[in-house]
Amino acid sequence: MLANYLRISFRHLWKNRTSTTINIIGLTVGLSCGILIFLLVSYLFSFDRYHHKADRTYWIVTDIHRENTLSVDATPRALGAMLRQDYPFVENAVRLENLFGRVISIPGTSLKFEESRNICFTETQFFDVFDVQWLHGNKGTALSSPNTVVLSERYAQKYFGSTDVIGRTLRFDNQQELTVTGVIGNPPSNTKLGYEVMVSYPVIKQTDWGSTRAMCFVALRNGASPQQLTKALSQVHGKYLSAGEAKLLDFKALPLSELNHNTQYGGAVPRPLLYILIAIGVLLVLAACINFINMATAQAINRAKETGIRKAIGSTRTQLILQFLTETGIVTLLAVVISLVVVQLNLPMLNNALSVIRADISVLWLFRPDSLGWFIGLILAVILLAGLYPSIVLTRFSPIAVIHGRIAATKTRGVTLRKTLVVTQFFITQFFIIAVIVMTAQVRYIQRTDLGFRKEAILTVAIPASTAIKQQTLRQQLSQVPGVEQVSLGLETPASRRNDPNPFTYENNNAGFPANVKIGDTEYASLFGLHFLAGRNFMSNDTLNAEAIVTTMLVKQLGLASPDDIIGKRINIWGQDKTVIGVVDDFHSQDLHHAVKPVILLNYPSENRMVALKLHPGASIAAIEQAWNAVYPEQVFHMTFVDDVIAQFYLVESILLGLIQVFSFVAILIGCLGLYGLVLFIAAARNKEIGVRKVFGASITSLTSLLMKDFIRLVGIGIVIATPLAYMAMNKWLQGFAYRVNISWWMPGLAGALIVGIAMLTVGWESLKAASKDPVKVLKAD
Repeated sequence: MLANYLRISFRHLWKNRTSTTINIIGLTVGLSCGILIFLLVSYLFSFDRYHHKADRTYWIVTDIHRENTLSVDATPRALGAMLRQDYPFVENAVRLENLFGRVISIPGTSLKFEESRNICFTETQFFDVFDVQWLHGNKGTALSSPNTVVLSERYAQKYFGSTDVIGRTLRFDNQQELTVTGVIGNPPSNTKLGYEVMVSYPVIKQTDWGSTRAMCFVALRNGASPQQLTKALSQVHGKYLSAGEAKLLDFKALPLSELNHNTQYGGAVPRPLLYILIAIGVLLVLAACINFINMATAQAINRAKETGIRKAIGSTRTQLILQFLTETGIVTLLAVVISLVVVQLNLPMLNNALSVIRADISVLWLFRPDSLGWFIGLILAVILLAGLYPSIVLTRFSPIAVIHGRIAATKTRGVTLRKTLVVTQFFITQFFIIAVIVMTAQVRYIQRTDLGFRKEAILTVAIPASTAIKQQTLRQQLSQVPGVEQVSLGLETPASRRNDPNPFTYENNNAGFPANVKIGDTEYASLFGLHFLAGRNFMSNDTLNAEAIVTTMLVKQLGLASPDDIIGKRINIWGQDKTVIGVVDDFHSQDLHHAVKPVILLNYPSENRMVALKLHPGASIAAIEQAWNAVYPEQVFHMTFVDDVIAQFYLVESILLGLIQVFSFVAILIGCLGLYGLVLFIAAARNKEIGVRKVFGASITSLTSLLMKDFIRLVGIGIVIATPLAYMAMNKWLQGFAYRVNISWWMPGLAGALIVGIAMLTVGWESLKAASKDPVKVLKAD
């Protein structure tokens, strides 16, 4: 029986090659997007869920209550050790501290490496709480002694060219010798804890409760509840913190699964974004199925006689439905195979876009046990969704009526459903196009918005902590490089990710609000183009660093009428008195997700960690590196352009926009294929009517317009439904930006006009062909 079904199915699919090709293309693009989204979402949801204690491991975070609440992903260093020692329900706790801009060198060689993000201070308990593949050494004692380090296999090869490195020595920040005591397997990409250089905790003050420096993770014993941990964290205030610290710090326990998703505490991928991607994937697969249904029902009349004859010779309705589902299954499986190829060809681009998190998504993940069930379920769902309704329509005809030619296309049921499906397709298409237009406008707005400082042609180079004399030597060396117009030393660029609010007093009174602090020298304001409204810049002979420059936002929030009113006044910040000697215009100290904040500029050479260079076109990076190496030969040259730093602020938005643009193209393609299916159906349904109208003198133009009118109405309904929903969704997305575009009337208008134009082109040719048929032949056929 199955062999017969397959033989008939292949014969029919080959005979109707055009419609078969359209169906395969529609399902392929829909399934490709659905599979790609599934792989992406599965990958982003999988972060740190593979640890065997993940379901009972919690991440401790801190809310710091000052004038504003600051949420941080770290805790006081003493917290982890206290939880581990004092509470029996805690199986283990581990502390770790991320390290940035550290130099690892190999004694006896000239090799040196600048390390950030992949390096941390931690302790042996890390290997008990988190799953790590242990290759060499004793994981129970590897980090129990000071000045020891554990390397990943990749980094052992990087530093020594071998994994047989137990007992070898590294030099940390050109000061401290570290002995390699362990080698672990390379961490997977789907972890926020993918450290490859793990340095034993330094000798620190274990009773340090005054600052939040260490991330803390707690693994509870089997049977323990998170409520016990929450209660223990609340008891910390009375037992270990002073009254002032207790009022300032509030600890919370979050599931380990939130590490990658809780944006309040540094998570990179919010869950709502992933749910939106899931919805998009479902919509695109659904649109592909709708396209298949429209094409299949468009052929119902052509296959009515075949169905009637097979019924007359004894085929049951169930057998016919199975036959048509077999055809759908063949088309679906062909589309799945092609989709897998398409997905694999496009995954390198997706992985490259996600290179910041070292993504290594593979199509082979679909065949893992945790994904295979979903994948098979998707295939079966598509076969049933796309094939069941058309097969019911095709098997509904009366065999006697068909054989006697009394079945008419206009009398087949389901016209309303087919039109509804087309409306749904163009609802999806309109929604996507509005999203593309709004997101493109916002991204361009971000790129073109004046941030209040200069960012073009400015190169920044990280520098280590060093004396003021050494920094001035660096300035002199770089100033002599051809193409370097200006040199400034500071801590970071005017806009940066690190913007902790700092409380301060004004004229010995609490200001009532915090300010962001930026560190820069006498050239900082000039190089970055900060505009002075009152007062002056830092003086080069201010060796006491007793001066401060503020922004107009700070002046306004203090209630002063004019920038001149604050000149000469005293502020106290970081426990030191400063005299305000200048006021600059406001600038964005953070990305555009945040409103402009009041800023205080200070000149602290001891805090400088960056040199900024204003360049002329043609400046030699090699010459700059050579001059830098002459002053810091033991360090690693690491440069970044300021406009690249700013672009990194909006990496998620850029990736999302790229995905939405691709999905919009797919939605348009699927929608047009579905529309083409419906025009075939309606042209067949109204074939006799068109012939009669032509006999009575109707022109080809009027007949073409008559056919197109129905389609444009369906497209218009989809546009009307989608527009307000898309407006609400995109307005919600824009609320994540403190500075954003307004959704103007032309945005949905442009989307609607584009869809109508595409729809007219899609149906115009087929409508013209139907209107141009010889009425005599049409009426004879009927």
